[in-house]
Amino acid sequence: MIRNLTSDVQAFTSNVFLVTGARNVLVDAGSNFDVVEAVRAHVDAIDAVVLTHSHRDHVENLDQVRAAFDVPVYGFDTAVEGIDEELADGDSVTIGDHEYLALHTPGHKNDHLCLYAEDAGILFAGDLVFDGGSFGRTDLEEGDRPTLIESIDYVLDTVSRDLEVMHTGHGPSVTDRPYETIELAGQAARF
Repeated sequence: MIRNLTSDVQAFTSNVFLVTGARNVLVDAGSNFDVVEAVRAHVDAIDAVVLTHSHRDHVENLDQVRAAFDVPVYGFDTAVEGIDEELADGDSVTIGDHEYLALHTPGHKNDHLCLYAEDAGILFAGDLVFDGGSFGRTDLEEGDRPTLIESIDYVLDTVSRDLEVMHTGHGPSVTDRPYETIELAGQAARF
């Protein structure tokens, strides 16, 4: 099961997804809310945290998660404070009941990852693309529009057109034609 722990949070934060199953995992840690209490409302413990990228709104709560659950943190770049285990492009990680392929997708931030479970038809898109065909900011440090476009194209070449759901770093998850939403984001980023 996948739950967005921030659906009722009013503070500025990224989405934080609690994925339960064979391995209970947080996708991103968020900021400005009590993520430990939110996790414990559903499960007693988690097995890991997987980060889509290291922008503050996605990682600010990481210290409290590590203190409460003493779990490894997976991310693209172990040189980033708080990341214990490297997830390189093409690596896989178990999240919930599925194996997710790590896709290195820079352009919004150099260490950005998308996570794709082909068998389940699920994509965690981080801040690469969003509902409505919008895309991640490229005006922040490490942002680069041409690189972001290449990353969107990489995701389109990798995920199935039958993608069932896309969970984004901000805003609602996309359950209605998520592949087409990624295509729209790619078109919008080119203009």
